[in-house]
Formats: sequence, structure tokens, C-alpha cells
Amino acid sequence: MDFSLNEIQAMLADSVDKFIQNEYDFDTRQAYAESDTGFSADVWSTFAELGWTAVPFAEDDGGLDGGPADIMVLMQQLARGLVVEPYLANVILAGGILRRAANAEQKERWLQPMIAGELHATLAFNEPQARYRLTSVATTATRDGDDWILNGCKGVVLNGGTADLLIIPARTSGNADDERGITLFGVAADSDGLTCNAYATYDGQRAAEVILDGVCVEDRAVLGEVDDGFADLDATIDEATLAVCAEAVGIMQVLKDKTVEYSKDRSQFGVPIGSFQELQHRMVDMLMACEQAQSLLLWAVMANASGSEESKRAVSSIKYLVSTAGRSLGEDAIQIHGGMGVTWELDVAHYFKRLTAIGTMFGDADWHLDKLASASH
Repeated sequence: MDFSLNEIQAMLADSVDKFIQNEYDFDTRQAYAESDTGFSADVWSTFAELGWTAVPFAEDDGGLDGGPADIMVLMQQLARGLVVEPYLANVILAGGILRRAANAEQKERWLQPMIAGELHATLAFNEPQARYRLTSVATTATRDGDDWILNGCKGVVLNGGTADLLIIPARTSGNADDERGITLFGVAADSDGLTCNAYATYDGQRAAEVILDGVCVEDRAVLGEVDDGFADLDATIDEATLAVCAEAVGIMQVLKDKTVEYSKDRSQFGVPIGSFQELQHRMVDMLMACEQAQSLLLWAVMANASGSEESKRAVSSIKYLVSTAGRSLGEDAIQIHGGMGVTWELDVAHYFKRLTAIGTMFGDADWHLDKLASASH
């Protein structure tokens, strides 16, 4: 089977790589991360101009008809720059819901401006009690004539402090943990009763806690069918999991390359530390982890793109691997770099922070291992 990139994917990878090399060095990234918004609005506009925000959407919606493989290529390249612009929140999470569930009027109002870089959006799905269970939705939406009243709390909402639109899964019927009874709503960030408490995360990103206290939205805010939002939510989270796994694999490759290069330059006892057999063994282990992760990522992406019955197992497999082998590789990179490996000024420490954060997103290693074990019975 041919795993090489097609012409369009190669052009996409080259475009992102040149941007990272020429316009997004580590110091620039740090300045963006420490700004008030946590990213650069100009850079986000550049993403839109280059067509990156349009990749996974249909041509009729202003997109480029890309798929999971194209997102994999893009995310692996963005990982090299530790990009802080909210691609995951806007394009993968909010965009994933909008392209699946939004009607023509909603796409014109929300999706197309988001693709153009004019509107920020996010999917607020995490809840304090959920422990990664997408069906655990305590936020409620109650009918009030032609409107809906939303009450509840969402945590770790990526890009929540900047988003103009928040997509809120809320329970409209059924019992706790039922798949049926979850409805998706598009809610303006400036709605009465909506409070957003934004904060910086340890990996240089931004998130927020969102509180909904009697938020009133019109019936046209419903995305898809009432009570039937779970399937779209579940499919979107699977794609988002693959996206961050692709980012993690990209980070693993960067850490491996930087560690090998450092071992050639750093001398101890009059020789490069890369000549020490013990460190050579550890760097070979890093290489093997990268190769295994890349192979498993390709399988997961292909299974997801084809709608294979193995898709769920493949997604959990790659997520488990990057959460475990990725962490081990990151620890080796830090240790081989020595004391400077944990300093704020060295990018290696920040790659490791992001890799660690990815390990807990959309289910940690234990969560996905349990899913794999359950599926095998």
C-alpha cells in the first residue's frame, strides 16, 4: 500500500513548513502565547488566507474537500511550531459539528465566517462530572415557548475566552448517560446569562470555564435534530482525537530530532555525549516510538476516513500510544538535555508540556485502554 502524500498534501505540508521556518520561530510563538488573547489575530488571518481553515469542509461551504489524512498532514506540521492559534477549537471541534449538523442558514451565519477567519468558535462539551464520557451531560435545555433555556457548566473550553460562538451540548430528554436526549445548540458568547472565565493552560494554550445561567436561545439555534446530537458529537470528538494524536506524533519527531542533534554537540569527558552507548540505546528507543506512532496513526486515520468498523479501536490505540510512549519519549528528551531541558527558555520543555497536555485530552491512557479492553470481550 502506498502511504506517500499526494500532490495536494505535499503542497500543504510544504506550505506549513515554510511558514513555521520563516515566520513562526520559538520566540515569536512565546510572544503570542503571552499576549492578552494567547495567539496572534494576524497569524489566524494568514491561516485563513492560505486556505488552512478551509481544509476539511465541502466546496459548497467554501472549503477544500479535505479529509482526515489532510488534517493529519496539517497537524503534524503545525506541531513543529508549537502553534498556539486555535485551529483545534475552531476548525476541528466547532467546525466538525457545524459541517455535520448545521443547516444552510446556520452554515452561512457561522461556518463560512469561521472558515474566512472572521468568527471564532468552539465546542464546549467537557463537564466536571463526565470523566471523558460524552453521554454524561448535566447541562439542561428546557422548552420555553419557541425558545430554549440553558443551564449548566462547561469546563476546559478551548478558545472559550475568544470565541464568538459556543456550541453547547445540552440534555433535552432522557436520563443521565443516555445517548439519546442530547441536543446541540449554537450560543453567542455575549448572550445574557453566559459567563466565561478564561485562563491560560500550562502548555501555552487558552481555555475557559463557561457557566450558563438561564441563557435563552431561539429555536433556530438548534444544530441538527432535537435529542439526536450525540452521533455528531461523537464523530467530531473522534476526529479531534486523531488531530491531536497527529500533533503529538509531530512533537515526538521534533523531540527525537532535537535530542539527537544535541547529543552530537554536547561534550562530556572530551567526547560528544552521543557516543555513549547508553544514550544511543535511549535515542534508538525514541526513534522506534516515533516509527510505531506514525504507523499506528496512519492506520487510525485510514480506518476513520473509510468508516471502518475498526475505527473506534484504531482511535483508542493511537491515543493510548501517544499518551504512554509519547510521555516516555518526552522524559528521555528532557533527561538527555540535562538541567537545561526544563528551563523556560528552551523549546524542548514546551514541546514536552504540550505532549503531556495532549495525553489527557479526549481521554487519557487509562480511559482508552479500558475502551480497548471492553471492545475485545
